[in-house]
Amino acid sequence: MLLKDKVAIVTGGAGINGLGFATARMMAAQGASVVIVDLAGADPAGAAARLGAGHLGLVADVTDKASCDAAAAAVLRAYGRIHILVNNAGVTQPANTLSITGADYDRILDVSLRGTLYMSQAVIPAMRQQKGGAICCVSSVSAQRGGGILGGPHYSAAKAGVLGLARAMARELGIDGIRVNCVTPGLIATDINKGLIPEDRMQGILDQIPLNRIGEPNDVAGCLVFLASDLAKYCTGVTLDVNGGMLIH
Repeated sequence: MLLKDKVAIVTGGAGINGLGFATARMMAAQGASVVIVDLAGADPAGAAARLGAGHLGLVADVTDKASCDAAAAAVLRAYGRIHILVNNAGVTQPANTLSITGADYDRILDVSLRGTLYMSQAVIPAMRQQKGGAICCVSSVSAQRGGGILGGPHYSAAKAGVLGLARAMARELGIDGIRVNCVTPGLIATDINKGLIPEDRMQGILDQIPLNRIGEPNDVAGCLVFLASDLAKYCTGVTLDVNGGMLIH
């Protein structure tokens, strides 16, 4: 098993049809003890129970630094170590540039970008102490192509920020044996975008994807498992596209 005896935190992982839960489930199947971190209303304890015995669900708000620190401390109390962090929590909003309010901007960037920083800060001391770890960040093809599918410009900005933050952390933390990598999913069939694409637009979107299908959560989860595992032990600062070929150029 690729993650035997590892302890992995997955943020935003309680949605049963989402990328986070697919990643948690696959990491558990690969031998990891998985901690799902999410808001109370998402029921992270219930999601963790679906994985079987030995896993944990914690309520935390990634936009609040104290909440992130408390979550990391709870994981250390429960398992003693933290080997993997998947910064998956994020929200989107269809919008055009002129319609974005200050509150819209703050909400989107707080979860995706501030949350990635705060949760990373929460686990880095433990990873440094154990002289290694893997931080995996979920960005988006929207960061690379400038939106154009679902999320507004503020979503593209947040996810582009995740790429820059991850690369900077990779450069800084490599000396500590901590690897930091990103995945950039394309259009994936999850609850976050369910019903948002009109039928008359779908064929046009598929025409841009050489594999001619919408991605599945497990397509992304498999890449995150790879980046978290020792198969990727010489990979840091990497951006792994998971988009069916949408950005071939």
